[in-house]
Order: sequence, then structure tokens, then C-alpha cells
Amino acid sequence: MVDAPGAPRLSRAQLPVPGLGRPRGAPEAGIVHLGLGNFHRAHQAVYTAEALRHADGPWGITGVVTGPRQRSRPVVTGMTAQDELYTVLTLSGDGAVRAEVPGVHHRGLLAGDRPEDVVAAIGDPATRIVTLTITEKGYTRTPSGGLDLDDPRLRCDLTTPAAPQTSLGLLMRGLQRRVRGHAAPLTVLSCDNLLDNGGQLRRLLGEFTDALPSGEREELAPYLTTAVSTPSSMVDRIAPATTDAHRAQVTRCFGLRDAVPVPAEPYRLWVLQDDFRAGRPAWERAGAVFTADVAGYETMKLCLLNGAHSFLAYLGLLHGYGSIDRTVADERLGAAARHLMTHEILPALTLPDGVDGPAYIDELLERFGNPALGHRTAQVAADGSLKIPVRWAGALAHHLRSGAVPDLLALGVAAYIRVITRGPDAGHGQPPVAGQDGATDRLRALAARAGGPGAAARLLVEAGGFLPEEAAGHREFASRVAAFADDLATHGPHTTLRTALTTTPL
Repeated sequence: MVDAPGAPRLSRAQLPVPGLGRPRGAPEAGIVHLGLGNFHRAHQAVYTAEALRHADGPWGITGVVTGPRQRSRPVVTGMTAQDELYTVLTLSGDGAVRAEVPGVHHRGLLAGDRPEDVVAAIGDPATRIVTLTITEKGYTRTPSGGLDLDDPRLRCDLTTPAAPQTSLGLLMRGLQRRVRGHAAPLTVLSCDNLLDNGGQLRRLLGEFTDALPSGEREELAPYLTTAVSTPSSMVDRIAPATTDAHRAQVTRCFGLRDAVPVPAEPYRLWVLQDDFRAGRPAWERAGAVFTADVAGYETMKLCLLNGAHSFLAYLGLLHGYGSIDRTVADERLGAAARHLMTHEILPALTLPDGVDGPAYIDELLERFGNPALGHRTAQVAADGSLKIPVRWAGALAHHLRSGAVPDLLALGVAAYIRVITRGPDAGHGQPPVAGQDGATDRLRALAARAGGPGAAARLLVEAGGFLPEEAAGHREFASRVAAFADDLATHGPHTTLRTALTTTPL
């Protein structure tokens, strides 16, 4: 981490400085957020800070680091040392920088160290909303979307309520405390990249409840039905990982040391279903959109933005590109991403009223190409076995049901398989992503049974469990993926991409 011994640490006492104002005093806590990473701090926290400039309310945030790896532990310690403050650096492609300090967090908690504190925070009657950015992995789901009752951490959460290990376990034990203490209503708001995230969350909470002993089940079920809402939402802002360059930028621009600044793009969007049981911040005053058609926005963003992001990440890694902007700047890869979105993904979507599909695609490519973000391909590529079913399934099903095989999606699947089964050498020195995918060992074991890259790819399509049934059972699609996998192994990504673009005219 960069050291700037001559600069004072960011704190309320050091603000304001030129270009960086002092945030208002932290409001009374009313929100618990699970998943204290960069995205939350550049998105929901910023919306909340802006909403509180227009209307007061008890909407301070208790931030919780979840997950077994505790990768965000330095965020808690850094914010604690800085009066719970941090800088959001909004980085434009033309080099312009805008900075702000949201100042809406009350404290940070480490679920791995003191899960009982998290349960108590959720159970506190002052808590009115629990928000989640725990990634696809954090929902402890099976590939088919149900609660993964074979997960050993989840099994412990069902039988050992004192120290939950999963996000769902923390949430359910917090709800249980509410039932036993005061039964005040609560909204649980998923802000993760899942289609119908509110509906999926409610189903998982119900399945967790059903797996509890009968007495606990009878205690929780009525409360979930009558007092807990789980609205759906769509979130959108690119907030890459923090680097020492971002820390140095804060010191250079403002003369302060910030251990945990957050870089983010200028674009942001938050679309929500307005179903809050105990009030909410005036997020619409900060630009949030409340609509009954959250699903349309969710599908558009997940399939176009996130779907193209994954495609660029796997092909970019195989080409040796360390960031998304460098990947999309490659003329062939940029053209392939445009074709993927325009001809393979967009036809499978019903866009929300008033959204211009081609204009949205133009905007996405411009955002992807922002060189100031340095969004790492390895970061986007992580956990592909969980992301691919959400991001590519709809387009795959659309084309395969109509009798067509989408070449670029097949190439994307082959590239994922190459990266996940070959390890670091598949990325030409770029950071490996196989270690960040829970399916790596299983997929590699399957691949080892096959004779050669193409045969391995065919087996993984058919039996790997990360593709929808329409794709896994489609022989022509499996053959296309296998052919691309052989080409990637024999000729490399440049020639394979050229072949794909020749058979898929742009």
C-alpha cells in the first residue's frame, strides 16, 4: 500500500480541503449492508448520501464484510481509522476527476470475526433496511437456483445459530432475533446481478426457513410473510478494484491519505421496485428510478453489460490483455463485442419502454473503453461458473430454440473453458482466475477424463453443470464449442477469433 507520511489521514477534522468538502454528520443508523466492497461504496452509499442532502432520516449504514475469504477486511480497518470516511474518485475517459466523500457509514463489522454483532445489528429495531451486494456466490445456491443444502457452511448455519457463516445464515438469524424481540417490519434489498433478485432472495429465505426445526420454522414463517419485503432492484456502475495509484491520486489532489478510496466511472443507474415496509431514503432525489418494470432493466443490464463484460474478460485474458479497456480497444475484440450484443443478445430481449437498444450498446462500448478505470479482466472473469448461467442463458436459449447456434457465445464458452481448465498459462501471464471459481476442481476433473481440448470442452458443455439445459443438451452447440476449443489450443486466440468473425459476418 502506498505510504504518504507527510500527508494527514482523511478524517472529519481534516475536511474541508479545496475540492473536497466535509460531509454532513453521519445520520442515525437505519441500514445494515452485507458486502462492504467497492461497488456498494460507490453506488448505494453515494445515492444515500445525496438523498440525505434533500431529506433527513435514520439512514446511516452499518457496513458488513461477509464471506470466508474476508477480502474486504482492509476496508473496515481503513474506514475505522478515518472516521468511517473514504473518497469516491469519479474518473472520466478524458482524464477529468471528480471527488466526493459520502460520509454515511456508522461502523464496519467483520462477520468472520464477530458474527453475533452482525446478527444483533440486523435484529436491532432501529434497522429498517438490509441491503446486499454479496455477489452470485454469496447466495449459496445450487446451479439450478435452489438453496445449496449440501454446502457445509450452510448446514452449520441451520444447526448452530450462534455463529452463522453464510450471508443467508446471518440474515435469517437476524430475522429470528427480530421475531423474538419486537417483530418490527423490515425490507431486505438485493442489489446483486441476479434476474428477479428480490424474488430469488425470497425463495431462498423460504427454503432456509423450511429447513429449520419445526419450532423455529413456525416462528419465522409468518413473520417472513407479513412483515418482510424483498423488492427487486437493478444496479449499474463500474467500480474497479482500488490500487496504489488511486491512493496516490487522493494525496496528490487533496493532500490527504486515504487508505480505501473507490474509483468509479461517471455513469450510474439504480432501478428499484418501491416495496419498503419501514420507510426508505429519498433515493429518487439522487436519481434512482422507481418502477414496476424492474425486470426489464435487470435483463437488459445483465445480458448486455454483464454478458459482454464476461465475453471480453475471457477473450481478453487469452489475448494477454490485463484490463477491459485494452481488450475493447483491440479492433477485432471491440467489433466482436458489438456483434455479440447487437445480433446474439439484443434479439433475445424485450427492452424497457423508451430504451434505444443500439444507443445503449454504443454507450456500453464507450464505458468499457474508459482507460482511467483500468478494470481488470481477471476481476470480471472471476466466478464464471456462477455468472455465465445468469448472463448468457437467455440468449443461448433464444437462439437454440429457433434452430440457430450463436457463434460468439459458443466462442465465449470455449474461452471460459480454456481459461478455467488450463490455469495461468491460458492468460499469457495475466492473473489466474481459476482459483476464484468454485467449480474449477470439478471442471478440471471432468476435462481430465477427455482426450484433448475439444473433447474436454464437449464434455464440460454436456456435463459441467454451468450451462442451461437447452445448451447442455444441444449437440450442434456442443460441437461448435468443441471446435473453438480445439482452435484455441492449436492456433491461439487471435486466429480463432478471426475464424469466428469470418463465419459470423460483422
